[in-house]
Order: sequence, then C-alpha cells, then structure tokens
Amino acid sequence: MNYIVSIGLEVHVQLKTEAKIFCGCTTAFGADPNTQVCPICLGYPGAMPTMNREAVQKTARAGLMLGCEINRYSKWDRKSYFYPDMPKNYQITQYDQPICIGGGVDIVVDGNAKRIELTRIHLEEDVGKNMHFTGASGVDFNRAGTPLMEIVSEPDMSSPEEAVAYLQSIKEIMLYGGISDCNLEEGNMRCDVNCSVRPEGQDALGCKTEHKNLNTFKGVLNALKREIQRQIEVLDEGGTIVQETRRWDVETAETYSMRSKEDAHDYRYFPEPDLMPVVLTDEQIEEWRAALPELPRARRARFVESMGLPEYDAGVLVADKKLADFFEAVLEHGAPAKTASNWMMTEMLRFLAEGPSDIADVPIEPAALARLIGLVDNKTINSNKAKEVFEVLFREGGDPEAIVKARGLAQVSDEGAIEGFVDQVITEHEGPVDDFRNGKAAALQFLVGQVMRLSRGKANPQMVGDLLRDKLGQ
Repeated sequence: MNYIVSIGLEVHVQLKTEAKIFCGCTTAFGADPNTQVCPICLGYPGAMPTMNREAVQKTARAGLMLGCEINRYSKWDRKSYFYPDMPKNYQITQYDQPICIGGGVDIVVDGNAKRIELTRIHLEEDVGKNMHFTGASGVDFNRAGTPLMEIVSEPDMSSPEEAVAYLQSIKEIMLYGGISDCNLEEGNMRCDVNCSVRPEGQDALGCKTEHKNLNTFKGVLNALKREIQRQIEVLDEGGTIVQETRRWDVETAETYSMRSKEDAHDYRYFPEPDLMPVVLTDEQIEEWRAALPELPRARRARFVESMGLPEYDAGVLVADKKLADFFEAVLEHGAPAKTASNWMMTEMLRFLAEGPSDIADVPIEPAALARLIGLVDNKTINSNKAKEVFEVLFREGGDPEAIVKARGLAQVSDEGAIEGFVDQVITEHEGPVDDFRNGKAAALQFLVGQVMRLSRGKANPQMVGDLLRDKLGQ
C-alpha cells in the first residue's frame, strides 16, 4: 500500500535581545548556572512581569518577512504545566490571539519549488535547562524567560527533505533580519516535529506523533525518516498509530514513546492577568516594513540576474549573510563578480572550514581581496602565488602588494629570463620533448611544470607554454 506523509513543524527561535522578555536579566550565553536570574524569571510570588518592547517588534518584523498578517491587538495567556525547568509551573505565552497570523515559507527541493503555509507566530518565554549528572540532576534557569518565538506551520511538508529545506529557509530569513543568531548548538533554534501518514485516497490526516526539541537539521532528517518508516510498518501490520510524544535516540537511530500527547485543554489556558494586551498601530507596522532587509530569495535572484552568477554560486554565497555581504563589498572595490565568487567559494570557504568559521572574525578586508584579484588579472602574480598571499591575508590581514613585494612573489614576464629556463628544460628532458613532438599533448604540461619549478613558481605560465610550443615547432 502507498502512503501520503504529512509533516508540520513548530520552530522555536530565541530572539536576539539584550534582556529577557519580562525582566531585565541578560540573555548572554555561557554564564555559570543560575547567575542570570531574578525573582521575576524565577517565578517568586509577587514578582510582576514587564513586557519587552524589542521582543514584540522583532516578532512582528519576522512575521512581515514571512508574509504574515500582523494583529493590531494580541494578548498574553498562561499555559499551565509542571516540569522542573518551568519555575512558575506555568508559561506566559499567546494562545488564541497571537501577534502574527498566516504567512508562508518558500522552499526548493530537487529543483521543485513549494510554499509551506504558516498557521501563526506567537511570542512566549523560554524555560530553563535540565542538567543531568551521574547520580543527580539540576536545573539551570539562566535561559528561563528568554524571548522565544514559535513559528507554527501547516502540515504541508511531505518528506524529511522538505522539512530540512523549510528549517534552512527560516534560519536564513531570521539571520538576514537580525531576529536571532539561530545558533543550533546554543539552542537558539529548536523544533517540535509532528508527523503522520495515511493511505493514498484518504483525505483526512492520519494520527500524528510528535518529537520535541530537535536541535540539528540532521536529527530532524533522520528522526522523520525512521518515524515515517515505523508508522508505515505499524499500519501494514494492521495496527493503529497512537497520538503521543516520542523521543529520537541518535545512538540507536530509533524513536521511543515518552508520553501521551497533550491537547490544548490539558494546558488549562487562560488570559494572563499581570500583563496588558499588545496594541500595535498601522504606523508602527509600516515603519517596520519599510526597514526590512532584502530577503535571501530576492538576493539569490539578483546575484543570478544582475551579476550573471550561476545559481549554485548564488545559493552558496547567500546561505551565509556575512559571506554574501563580504562578497558584495569585494565587488564595490572593483572585482569582477564571477572571479570574486570563485575566490569566496574556494579559498575563503576552505580556510573558514578550518576556523574561525565566522568571516567577521577574520582579518582579511574586502578591499584587500579585490586588490589581490587585480594582481592576478594584470599578471603581477600567478594564481598559485596568489593563493599563498590569500592565506597571509586570511590569517594576518595586511596589504597584498606589500606581501608580494616582501616575499618576492612577483611573476616573471621577461621573455629573456623565461627563455633561459625553457632552454634548460628542453635540454634536460629529451623524453617528454620527443613525446610532445610525436603528438602527446599532455607532455607539454610536464615541461611547463619543470620551468615553473626552476623559476620557483614566478614565471608567467602562459608565456612559458607559448615559448615551449615555439621552440618545439608547434
């Protein structure tokens, strides 16, 4: 029997704000446990919350970038549940009147474009973090109260690959808008994955299961693949799927039942009595809309249509906003687009992979890379020596012309000087010379390499090839 897969995601994005959502405690990551807390985020009796305006603004801006309708009136609600990481035993969130309604995310998988519709985006407070040790457990409340935006999709995704593409698209958009750092390792972006299968021909969705707090794209991909397989196996054997929360175990590559899945009424939602509603004006919303950045999709299209870059190049560059910004800054200093793209996608990405991974932490300047490209174009240095200069720029910064001069890397284009190297190579390598004269074109590359060795890589390779052909009669 064939089955239809339906996947919906609830993506939790920590907002990039200096203070928590209802108090003045810092949101900085990495402090000692329970050192960034106060009576409000610890839920002490009588401590009153105060709304963070920046968190509301960033949620609305995120909604505008995702095509949502921004509610002029939204309110806060209490969601009651009892976990160790929730100090108040309830969470301040938004239930029936969130800040953002509707919207969508465009994805491309295997060349096929698709739009994933959104249900809502609401704002809430994050919880603490349970810490487990040998023989004991603890709770770090530093994260409790951090502004958390929840992006809820419709069950429009039909494969694990589409779910990952959706997450990647959201991450790109949030980074471009400065909404969040989206650092998965620090928990800035996590998601709950809802999944169901149903036989072909059945209109109603199948019974769903949920996997909570997955914080890697690989984890989402693999958990969904296994859960879809598990549900199909259960149905094929005549069983039924139970609505439940399941756990993904990376070590065993299996999903395990944790508890039955709650419904909305289980949380006993009711309006938050200690906070006023959020009221936004048309003027505020239009001001935020006017300040929105160019979105990744539009930037990719501009790189292809206006700059003539291949779609692959545009996709790689735009996926990292800082990388794309650096690339455009190189162009502003006169470098050709495709040449600059080649340097970014080869040398730059190669060294970034070795660390540091953030281009903002690297001393190389866009103007320096543009000048290095110019040195290659005007044949001051060849491409191999340029790579040597690039490494110095990447690790130490500086001026490419000064590095070339200090290290004696300038290319030799004097025909008389190169001719001496060519004559020496022809004399010392009779075998490859005869091979080339007998029609073996590959022998020329060997001879060129020998000339480059004698010149310590400084000879102009094109001039070397031309002189060899002339002297060997071709």
